[in-house]
Amino acid sequence: MRRNLSAISLLLTSLFLCGYSAPPIPQGLGLQIPFFDPNPGEMEMLAATGIQMARRAFLWDLTEPRRGIYDFSPYDRLLKALEAYKIRPLFTLSFGNPLYHPGLSPNTPEARKAFVQWALAAVEHFQGRGIAWEMWNEPNHPVFWQPKPDVQQYIALALEVGKALKEKFPQESFVGPATSHLPPDFLKKTCRAGLLQYFDAITVHPYRWRMPPETWTLELERLRKWLARDTPAGKRLPVWVGEWGYPSQTVRGLDESKQGKFLARMWLTDLANDVPVSIWHDWRDDGENPKDPEHSFGIIRHPYHAGREPPFDAKPAYHAAKTLISSLQGFSFDRRLPGFGARNYVLLFRKGSEIRLAAWTTSPQEQTVKIPTGPASFSRVSFTGGALPAMQVRGKYLELPLRDGPQYLTPDTETPALLRR
Repeated sequence: MRRNLSAISLLLTSLFLCGYSAPPIPQGLGLQIPFFDPNPGEMEMLAATGIQMARRAFLWDLTEPRRGIYDFSPYDRLLKALEAYKIRPLFTLSFGNPLYHPGLSPNTPEARKAFVQWALAAVEHFQGRGIAWEMWNEPNHPVFWQPKPDVQQYIALALEVGKALKEKFPQESFVGPATSHLPPDFLKKTCRAGLLQYFDAITVHPYRWRMPPETWTLELERLRKWLARDTPAGKRLPVWVGEWGYPSQTVRGLDESKQGKFLARMWLTDLANDVPVSIWHDWRDDGENPKDPEHSFGIIRHPYHAGREPPFDAKPAYHAAKTLISSLQGFSFDRRLPGFGARNYVLLFRKGSEIRLAAWTTSPQEQTVKIPTGPASFSRVSFTGGALPAMQVRGKYLELPLRDGPQYLTPDTETPALLRR
């Protein structure tokens, strides 16, 4: 089975890296996971969402317990669990190792050399299995680059890793820099330093608690302008969302329902903006402290219920992920239908001659749009999968009420008007 999965994973890698802008759903949709060894029933519940990617920190100090001695067994077990469900890993090469620099990130020639050798050993151990290797996690954040962020130190390390990895394993996927938000100075310096000749995709984490997912598209446009200036000739660098989510605690106007709506809108926004990989943070809540938002980013609640099916309590975001993928399985983004204003979204997805629609508004009030469909009938589901009343069109237009949670429409009859551009 590993050989077959490896072939599939390599095909997916080539599709991502050759610039296909509209991969079929759910290719590239994923979740951040916290475990090496899933609880009984956990992988079944995770796989039932339909995701095809999972991101996990690949820890230096854990896997090099003694100088030059590597132990990748925790990731062997994790990869076996993921491969059983054809879920592709995004492993983040991180963080420090006290064997070389206690309490610090790799900022000396000796530490960088040791990090490079460890990274090469990891890639060699897992080569050919479709893994995307990410260079660090949020190196511009003081929590993750010690004692404080230093773009030149990050560039020095990333250049050494990228050059060595691409010389020895040119077919393996290497991405980065996985920045917290989209810091202009850090990203510009990264782009100008020569890293783009080694990166196969640019990863960013566009968190925004106070703003909805759609608001990041202007930053994305600016990032692509920087990339266009510095990307080597003949190379296309896609932008990946390597990590992004919203908490479900009642803070800053958020709650479990809005979290679920934002998950669907985040993935739909990324699909509509040529972002082929989009990873939601997090799979499960980190804890149950009602005062700590970090404990509520998951799409399932924290407590594990042994012997029960499912073993975790699902939040609306879980059903939102599952509904989006099941509603649009095998379809690719085609276009956003024009003419409905800046706040109203009607996205058209295609699979051959078949179509699906995803529609919502960013307005707090319900909006009604008139979609030129011609005579047709549509079945509909809400963002969490609940059935909505079917709609029959006898004239030229479908008068569709939009709310802030996406709905998915399937035409039960041919709709040639929607296929015309």
